[in-house]
Amino acid sequence: MSTKLSFALRRQFLSAFLMALLLTNLASVINAQKFEPNYDESKVPAYDLPPLWDDTTAAADDFAAAWDGRRLELLGLFAEQMYGQQPTEAFQVSCEKMESGESLNGKALRQQYQVNIETAAGKHSFDLLVYTPKLSEGAVPAFLGLNFYGNHTVAGDPEIRITKSWCRATADKGVVDNRATEAGRSTSALRWPIEMIVDAGYGVATVYCGDIDPDYDDNFQNGVHTLFPDHRPGPQAPDRWGTISAWAWGLSRALDCLSHNVDEVDGSRVVVIGHSRLGKTSLWAGATDERFAGAISNDSGCGGAALSRRAFGETVERINTSFPHWFCGNFKQYNRNENALPVDQHQLIALLAPRPVYVASASQDEWADPKGEFLAAKTASAVYEKLGSKPFALNAFPQPGEGALGTVSYHLREGEHDINTWDWERYLKFMQTEVDR
Repeated sequence: MSTKLSFALRRQFLSAFLMALLLTNLASVINAQKFEPNYDESKVPAYDLPPLWDDTTAAADDFAAAWDGRRLELLGLFAEQMYGQQPTEAFQVSCEKMESGESLNGKALRQQYQVNIETAAGKHSFDLLVYTPKLSEGAVPAFLGLNFYGNHTVAGDPEIRITKSWCRATADKGVVDNRATEAGRSTSALRWPIEMIVDAGYGVATVYCGDIDPDYDDNFQNGVHTLFPDHRPGPQAPDRWGTISAWAWGLSRALDCLSHNVDEVDGSRVVVIGHSRLGKTSLWAGATDERFAGAISNDSGCGGAALSRRAFGETVERINTSFPHWFCGNFKQYNRNENALPVDQHQLIALLAPRPVYVASASQDEWADPKGEFLAAKTASAVYEKLGSKPFALNAFPQPGEGALGTVSYHLREGEHDINTWDWERYLKFMQTEVDR
């Protein structure tokens, strides 16, 4: 081997060694900075919440009219700095009935629709599954929410269409190679007590969130984002819609279908509901679309009902790191910088006013900061009182298994991060007392 070649090999080896050393040190730094959530109330940082209204609004003779202006201001801030601006380009929606039949031993009518959205850039479709009481007289109020793994997972009906969209790899939901299969039928039925809802005289409708936009960081190349190529988020457009905002927009398109094509549902009395990340979505959907009669947020946590400034459990930085596609690019500037946020989640909840809103938590779901969710709801209730609602019924953070109904409702369920029959029993009472009246 020549001296020249030998020197080249030694230099190549040294470069590889130095690169390996650099990567090792980088891994050590990353591990040293591993996220450790705070679950200690004494370590919650000091913070001041941004005000629900400004001095001009407070001094107005007509608070309701002044709040309308303040509401639009806050809505714009949330869109620009957190969830992302939804597109304003023209689109068309059509709703095609794909299947219907009796269900639950004749108690319910099951209907399936394909919601088609078209723009100059193309067409995107998603499936809407609807259950209503079979013997109801006239159109009924209904719950509308997204599900995590496909409409076929919420009930055992073999007629329910299986989604063809990308699904998160989860074996116990029957997902194989990121695709849903027959094995997934009814695997989420405990979260969707359809018979109980129908027996109470209400309807329930659901859409698979991944049919609207896939829940992974795809640089916004799929789902409804493809319909608006000139509105795609990016470094030069950090204020455009992320996936949660896209899901919320899709829920509005589902409401279009329920309002205009499903005679069994009263489109003016549809409450949007969601659990976890889909609870974040339900609040934003209710805020951006005033046609929703109310909103329910179940264990929605950071980016949902929980106050960001508390940095308790999941934080802004953690959520932006783990799920960079959920929110708009601007939101990332508030990583470890929550006090710089011009808004916080008590203001998001207030955007629903005067429509009823229900915030729910679980006692063992510290990641979602139950106390932060409670404080946001309690603080937001001041707007509701100004608009004529009764005062928030809870003076202090409740014990597990307790809560109170009202225009602003709250409960703390005993248990972990989930939505179950106990929750739904209270949501039905909320529907009866606050919406269906």
